[in-house]
Formats: sequence, structure tokens, C-alpha cells
Amino acid sequence: MKKLIILICFLLLIITLAACAGIQAQTQEPTKQNDTEESSGDTKAPSDVTSPENKEVMEQTGYTAAVPSSYKTASSHPGTVTRLDYDSKDYVGNEAPITKTAYVYTPYGYDENDEETRYSIVYLMHGWGGHAGEYFEYSSIKNMFDHLIENGDIPPVIIVSATFYNENSNTDFSGSIAEFRQFHRDFEENLMPTVEGRFHTYAKSASDEDLKASRDHRAFGGFSLGSVTTWLQFCYDTDYIRYFLPMSGSCWYYGTYGDFQIERNVDFIEQLVKDNDLDERGYFIYHAVGTQDAVKSQSIDMAEEMLERSDVFTPEHYMFHLKEGGYHDFNAVQEYLYNALPLFFRDSDKTLVVSDAAQTAVYTKDTGISDVQSDPAFGDFGRLLFPVNSGYMSGDTLGSLRLTWYNNIDPDKTVEICNYMRDHAETGDTIFYDIYTEEEKKVDSAKRDTGLFFFKGDPGKKFAVVNAGGGFAYVGAMHDSFPHALELSKMGYNAFALIYRPGAQTACEDLARAIAFIFEHAEELEVDTSDYSLWGGSAGARMAAWLGSYGTESFGEDAYPRPAAVFVNYTGLSEVYGNEPPTYSAVGTNDGIASYRTIERRINAIQANGTDAEIEVFHGLSHGFGLGTGTVAEGWIDRAVAFWERNMKNK
Repeated sequence: MKKLIILICFLLLIITLAACAGIQAQTQEPTKQNDTEESSGDTKAPSDVTSPENKEVMEQTGYTAAVPSSYKTASSHPGTVTRLDYDSKDYVGNEAPITKTAYVYTPYGYDENDEETRYSIVYLMHGWGGHAGEYFEYSSIKNMFDHLIENGDIPPVIIVSATFYNENSNTDFSGSIAEFRQFHRDFEENLMPTVEGRFHTYAKSASDEDLKASRDHRAFGGFSLGSVTTWLQFCYDTDYIRYFLPMSGSCWYYGTYGDFQIERNVDFIEQLVKDNDLDERGYFIYHAVGTQDAVKSQSIDMAEEMLERSDVFTPEHYMFHLKEGGYHDFNAVQEYLYNALPLFFRDSDKTLVVSDAAQTAVYTKDTGISDVQSDPAFGDFGRLLFPVNSGYMSGDTLGSLRLTWYNNIDPDKTVEICNYMRDHAETGDTIFYDIYTEEEKKVDSAKRDTGLFFFKGDPGKKFAVVNAGGGFAYVGAMHDSFPHALELSKMGYNAFALIYRPGAQTACEDLARAIAFIFEHAEELEVDTSDYSLWGGSAGARMAAWLGSYGTESFGEDAYPRPAAVFVNYTGLSEVYGNEPPTYSAVGTNDGIASYRTIERRINAIQANGTDAEIEVFHGLSHGFGLGTGTVAEGWIDRAVAFWERNMKNK
């Protein structure tokens, strides 16, 4: 292996130490807080990392392939998740008897009475502050497992989402380190025997002998501190486990955070391989991290050290892959799982080829905006993907898109959205709905430039309507409503992004019509109309607030139920009418259009009226930050969804 050189150089923001506890069970795809604080300067990646444009063959190093949008939607052959309580010990304390919990996914068609059919098994571990069952709380990850099996990308497998904590654990950082360092004992003595004594794995029984004999059908993976746990599983449990998936973390057998003894740890792992004859017995490590992961340096440093020892850590035993633009979150985790799982439980002499499903991405940052608009997959509504009034838009490609009054546009998200829409349109899904009839359009031609883009979630789940801003002069959907709708759909909610006529009055009329349309077609759309929500940024926020307070009947439609919550981001609306629904707002301190102090006063006034209201103020952010990806606001949408959920009356 040639000497590795510095390839990626950029400065990371110092991130706050924060636990990931308290995630709502129905909040399906939150961005996790980082496990540790890191301020990183230059970081490096292996110099031979394969270009992300060349993904046909999985080389030892490379870039991960994106998860196809279709894999994130509900499958017609879903697996089942079962809670499993088991006896364990407090290994960090006095080893007193305790009860712990894990959650077990069994694939579609699993029959507990069928003792002939056997399944390989994957154990997954959360990061700092996480909990058992966490991986299954993200509907798109659970859906992805279903599709990987349904489409034959992986064999039917059992997946366990466990925890290194017990209910009395000290979950501060040092306490967490103590817990995961002892987890291998819980795994060997309690978790693995209990799970595989009940479910039909390749272990003939839960005896230690049979568990070791079935190691070729067992994998272990984890994210962040779960990744560190995975490396320790390699250090302790290669007699039981053949496949390993450390995601965003390095080995801490020696040292901990801030004391990464990379060379010493790799020396130890190399010696383990030799002493235990693992080269012949077989082992495989798929190691991954994102290029914008705040704690990526430890993973990259370890990968560099291992790849230097190419005579030991050969491609059939060790791979290291990067997610381009990937952060320290579960979006990245999902992509790592999608890329790694098809490489497990396979014959070692097979060529490692990416599933054809991973080749669905058509658009890149270099794709022309006009090429997307004119793509036959979209028909006539392709022109509505970007502002009809193009004078408020600049840039010729998806990567160079700029919108007036907006900041922090994420080109990766723009590309993801366009590919998502194309994938669904190509497979026959209806992703756009007219809200006006042809007769109405003939009377008012401006109504031809309206409609609802549908980001479908789980059938029968509640819906949200998201309204982009644009000063009532244009609709900035690609940054201010499509991303939000896509994330809401990943959480299982049915999300609509409204394209409306510019002008405060006409915009509200279009939103009222959109709400009426959804109620009238609820059965066809497969949505629950109770406790819906309205979302908006800037001018779109005013629309959400006005409809929430005045109702559809004030804008030319029949009276429909009011929303359970409204989301009113970065707008200077100051009026409080006394009949506001529960209201959440987010704004930056450097917003020169909508003063955060004005929004604070409005939220305080709503609270004074006895209505639930909440505001998040983000230091240094300007107007129109959208999802806030890569900023201090990243993750606000998860807390907003939690606000919506606590105001639902019919859960």
C-alpha cells in the first residue's frame, strides 16, 4: 500500500458535548448529537479512496453508495420487532442481578415453530446516551432492512438492537466508557445466549460451544461509542463473531477520547489476527465514516494505520469507506448499513459488486437545473421544482443553486431531493397533485403554477403541509420546503410541499385549497387527517400562522379542522390574535429580515394566552437557513416533530 497522503482538509466547528437520550419513539430519523467534543484541524483520508463516481466495484477503500429512495418507504413484506427482556448483571457495579432489554427484528415469513430454517444474526449498538431498540425507531432504516431482504441484497437475517447501559447506569461520558468496556461480558454470558436460545439462528443451542461454532453467521456493528464497542468486540469476541461494522469510531482498547493510541491499538489487533489464526478462520471489518463527521479524524487515522499494513489487513478482511458529505448522524448510519450488510455472510471469493439498486442516482451536483426541469419523468410539473419566477434564482447546476434571501443551501440535499422525486416518478408513484381544476385554471391562469408535491410516509399516518418562503414574490421550495417534507416522510409522516401563487392573499387561498384537497382525498392519499400540522419559513411561516389562526373558511374554502401545531420559522410576524394553535419557531440571531427578538415576543405572548409555544434561537445564523444542515441549527426539525407529537390529541 503506497504511503497515504492528506486528501481532505477543512476546519470543523467545535461541537457541544451532548447526549442523545430522550429521542421520541415516533421520531423516526433524528440527527444524533455528537458523542464527543472535537475541534479538528486538517484531517486526512486514504489517498487511494475510490472516486464516488466509480462505485461499480467495491474496492478496499472508496465512497459509499446512496440508499435508493424506494428502500426508505414501507415494504409490502415487513419484518417484526419484538421486545426481549433478559437476565444480566451490573458488571460495572457489584455484579448484582439486573434485567436488561433488547429489541429483535425477525424478517418477513419468520416462523417461531419452524426449527428447520436458520438465520444469520446482526447485533447493533447505539452511541453515547442511546438506548435499546434505537435502530428500529427510524422507520426508513427498518424499511431498508425489509427491502434489502425482499430484493435479495442480503439473506433473511435477525437483527438485534441492544444497549451497553442498564437502567441504573451512569450515562455521563466517563460512565458510558465504563459501561461499554464491560459489554462484551454481557454479550457472551447473557445477551447472545438468551437471543439465540429463543430465535432460530445457526447456533444449534445456546451453549458456548455451539455459539462459537456458528461464528460465520454472526455480525456486530455500532455507531459512535457503539463503533468503539464494536472494535472491543473484535478484541474480545472473534471466537463468536466473524463480521464487524464500526461506524464513526476507532478502537479504544488502549486509551480513550483525546488519547487515541492508534498505532498501539492496531498492533494489538494485528497480533490478535495472528495469534487466533483469523486469516484462515475468516474475519471481515467494514469501517466507515462521513467526510463531514465531527469525529472523523480518529476513524481516518486508524484506517490509515491499518491500510499501511496491507500484508495483514487485505481487502477480503478490511475495508474503509467514506460517505461524501456525511455527518455524525443516523442518515450516515443508514448508508453504512446499506453498503455493508450485502458484504456479510458471503463466500470470501466472490467479487464484491454493489447492488444494482445503488445505481439509481441520475442527478449529481453538476446536473443542469434545466435538465432536471425538462426530465420526461416529471412531465409538465418539472418546471415547478424551481422558482417559476427565475429572477430570484441563480446558478445553472444543482450544486450552484442560489435563492434570494436564503442562506445555507445544501447542494447534497438538493441532489438527494431531485433523485428521490425522479425515482418515485419513474416507478409510477404520484408525486404531484393539482389542487385546481382545469376550469379554474382557465379563469385564473396563475393557478397553473400551483400544486402539491407529495413526499409519502407510512400509510395511514398523519400529514403535514410545508410552505416555502420567498417574500411572496416566488416560492423557494428546493431549500425551504422540499427538504423538510423529505425528512418528515423519512420519519413516517406524509408530507406535502405547496407551490402557491405569489402574494399574501393568493398564497393563503392556495394553502386553504391544499388543506381542503387533502381532506377530500384522504382515503386515496392514505393519510390520517387528525392532528395535522402546518410548516413554513419566512413568508411561508406567515401562511402557516394565518391559516392556523383564521382557518380555511377565511380563505374561500369550507371549514376544516385547525392544525394541531404550526411551525413559524424566521418571520417577522408580530401579531397575536388570541386563537393561535400550538406554535414552534426557529430563528437566527443574525437574521436581518426577521428579528429574533420580535419572534421571542410573539412566542411569549402566545404562551401568556395559555397555549403551548416554543422558540429556538440559533447564535450567528442568518435568514432562511432551512434545515440548518452543517450549522448550529442542525437537528431542529427533530425537536419540532417532538413538539408536534406532544400536541397531538389522537396519537
